[in-house]
Amino acid sequence: MSIALGALSIASFWVVGLGFVLGVSAVVCGALATARSGVVDDESASLRALLGVVAGVAGITVSAIALFPVLENL
Repeated sequence: MSIALGALSIASFWVVGLGFVLGVSAVVCGALATARSGVVDDESASLRALLGVVAGVAGITVSAIALFPVLENL
């Protein structure tokens, strides 16, 4: 789930606010997934959760960068 949300946040960075919200959701889902006991023992599940967190952070970053020119014109 966190990978999908992270990918959507990167893809929708140009929609003001949506990429940021999806990125935060991806980070939260990935963090919750890494805290589960079943994920801690499974390396591939742990890497998928980490990938979701990284994709979410990337979506937040790209959305923030795209937001600065919009704020300049307001």
